[in-house]
Amino acid sequence: MPRALLPPANPLAPDEARSWLVSHLGLATPRFPPGAQGTRALLKALRCIQLDPLDAIGTNADLVALARVDGLARGDVYRHLMPGHAFEHWAKERCILPAYAFPYYRERTRETPWWHLATRLERLPPRVLEAVLEEVAARGPISAAELTDHGAVKPLDWSGWKGTGKATSMALEVLWTRCQVVVCGRGPGGKRYDVPERALPELPREPAAGGSRPFERWALLERVEAAGLLSRAAGPHWSVLSDVRTSELPDALVREGLLEELSLPGSPRRYLAPAGFRERPLAAPDERMRILGPLDPLLWDRGLVKLAFGFEYTWEVYKPAAQRRWGWYVCPLLHRGRLVGRLEARVEDGVLRVDTLWREKGVKLDDAALDEALARHAKACGATRVRRPRARVG
Repeated sequence: MPRALLPPANPLAPDEARSWLVSHLGLATPRFPPGAQGTRALLKALRCIQLDPLDAIGTNADLVALARVDGLARGDVYRHLMPGHAFEHWAKERCILPAYAFPYYRERTRETPWWHLATRLERLPPRVLEAVLEEVAARGPISAAELTDHGAVKPLDWSGWKGTGKATSMALEVLWTRCQVVVCGRGPGGKRYDVPERALPELPREPAAGGSRPFERWALLERVEAAGLLSRAAGPHWSVLSDVRTSELPDALVREGLLEELSLPGSPRRYLAPAGFRERPLAAPDERMRILGPLDPLLWDRGLVKLAFGFEYTWEVYKPAAQRRWGWYVCPLLHRGRLVGRLEARVEDGVLRVDTLWREKGVKLDDAALDEALARHAKACGATRVRRPRARVG
């Protein structure tokens, strides 16, 4: 059906979008129990938690969990989810995914070569893949460093990014992408690997039936739920589903009544939302200030953040220092359903040090709420003191 014959996009006011996103993404009145149970419920609700190795005041996965679940310490998000409840794979870039998603990924990797494995396979002798898989099955959980060394291979070089030159590690990358092994934990020695039958023992054998293109249909519906509002324009919020974005599938799911298409004033973009999202109960914002990770799902679409919250955010971690407006690892502050400021901080010698603190123009930053947020975060990071400057206007 031509796009002109599709139902018109429903308008959504910015304040409605803001309230929906804060509630849907678990950033209003706490709805998850504390500790391990809450962490597992959080992952099922969010559909994925984006990973990043940088750890200034906790990794991004830590920050996502700490903003929503009480009773956590730095690193608990990994300890509470793996093994048994989650695995890692590409979704919104590399993510932690709930165990129920694994059969879809495993089935997909059987159908077609995925994520440009051809170059790795050209450089790896088949016997190395077989040997590494056999050793993981026999000795897992195990780290790459503990596996037998199978010599060197020519590393991949993508626009200056160099991959591993170790045959064993490259074999693990291939086996992991094919879902023949999974990451079952993280620790001081890095990622630990095991076979899925042991790491995810209660999995259904096959994904649920879903008509034609079952993985793409399932993955698009999951991504819309994960984003809350998914812009149809290209961007990092689509990531590995970029081919799905330009296919007929989004329009098909709108016609089928599984998704709604929306528009926001001030933007020519269209957004996809879960069907019937307006009928879902909205949690009211609470009094807690939250420190958000730079890759929190609320921040995936910077243009939507500007429309709904009036907040400009750019993660400048990969910019040269001279080109940064804010800083290296800057985290937004959410309070009463609004983005009210940002901070750059680090944990050092038992102290959570806030190097710079900004408040948004026209916003009175609540010092008591901020102090409570920093005290909670310091405790989660094992720090015993907090040092912070006065806020300056952004």
